[in-house]
Amino acid sequence: MSQTRFPAGFLWGGALAANQVEGAYLEGGKGLTTVDMIPHGPQRLAVKLGLEKRFTLRDDEFYPSHEAIDFYHRYKEDIALMAEMGFKVFRTSIAWSRLYPNGDELTPNQEGIAFYRAVFEECRRYGIEPLVTLCHFDVPMHLVTEYGSWRNRKMVEFFTRYARTCFEAFNGLVKYWLTFNEINILLHSPFSGAGLAFEEGENHEQVKYQAAHHELVASALATKIAHEVNAQNQVGCMLAGGNFYPYSCKPADVWAALEKDRENLFFIDVQARGAYPAWTARLFAEKGVSVEMQPEDADILKNTVDFVSFSYYASRCASADMNDGNSSAANVVKSLKNPWIEQSQWGWGIDPLGLRITMNMMYDRYQKPLFLVENGLGAHDEIDHNGQIHDDYRISYLREHINAMAEAIADGVVLMGYTTWGCIDLVSASTGEMSKRYGFVHVDRNDDGSGTLVRRKKESFGWYKKVISSNGENVA
Repeated sequence: MSQTRFPAGFLWGGALAANQVEGAYLEGGKGLTTVDMIPHGPQRLAVKLGLEKRFTLRDDEFYPSHEAIDFYHRYKEDIALMAEMGFKVFRTSIAWSRLYPNGDELTPNQEGIAFYRAVFEECRRYGIEPLVTLCHFDVPMHLVTEYGSWRNRKMVEFFTRYARTCFEAFNGLVKYWLTFNEINILLHSPFSGAGLAFEEGENHEQVKYQAAHHELVASALATKIAHEVNAQNQVGCMLAGGNFYPYSCKPADVWAALEKDRENLFFIDVQARGAYPAWTARLFAEKGVSVEMQPEDADILKNTVDFVSFSYYASRCASADMNDGNSSAANVVKSLKNPWIEQSQWGWGIDPLGLRITMNMMYDRYQKPLFLVENGLGAHDEIDHNGQIHDDYRISYLREHINAMAEAIADGVVLMGYTTWGCIDLVSASTGEMSKRYGFVHVDRNDDGSGTLVRRKKESFGWYKKVISSNGENVA
């Protein structure tokens, strides 16, 4: 292996999301958002899937996002910890409802703008580049109750107004942007992904793909606006990545895996190539879907992204006879259990080679720079009698995936940077748990919301600092 596995200027860092860390869910003029309505506990999945409407808060449920880890009040402490590790980039998101509490106002909430300016200025003080997601699984609830969220074309206007506000308010502080986080999750978890709750008798596929079209138009317009505001802005799309392997070499299984890959890559095909792929005509016909488009939409979609970002936690498996009875419930993206790889404590496959495979596939397909903006291991961490956390399992996971990235770069893949998921412990988006920990920094908070919120460095903190300072050469 060569001595310089990663290019000069490679962006090492970590990632968080507003709705999983900020808390202060009604402070600073913020309005309620979809994530604020998703409880911890047995009803969480039904709400996330849009099968159970949850448009009002209940006194008998716990909502993890309401306090989260209190980044809203502790961002200086947290950014200082990132700087100590040597971060070059910090991925976070803006809570749409902090800037537009209802989502359809004509003017933004200045207190929300002031908060994010302070966060980004703090990053600049340490030489850290913010990488900012405009919509990371949080839609203002007013847009859900009044307009039906992304099923409604009016959302394009509301989102582009919000996007322009961000590009103008933070011009000079932020140059790397993502439009929608894991946009393909809309198909798998409609309420958490896009604020969609279904009415009885609706064709769910029709609702989801119509909403997808509106998001794709909004993303393309936001990309255009970003470049108009500042030609130096770089805008990316974001995919929940991970290839589907055929469960066997049976041709029907190979075809099933190809179809599953297409389902997830559909959004990125449009955002990176500027048009719907040909195969969607048959897909929509078979699903009884008729996507309503405006005459100008084809030209709008030609405003393609500058780079393709993605998350990678695990690969997946598909077969022709795959169904809810034999697929894993460990993630909202269904998969058969792969007998050839180990699994995490939450049942997610651990497959570093799958990352190299995914990166090669995506770069071959899009020929645009890639950015791995989420990768990490959710695990139980124990504090020993000396107050230390020896998370060697996390170090091992990350080391193997960093090595896989290096191999993909050697294969010819252009990779801009790497931000580990949950660089500081946060509320899990999938389960609402704090005990599913990802970070280099432990946060004293439990699944029921108790705890002091005190931060504590884990063993992986020093390890990742060494990785960054060596530009990925020293991962031992």
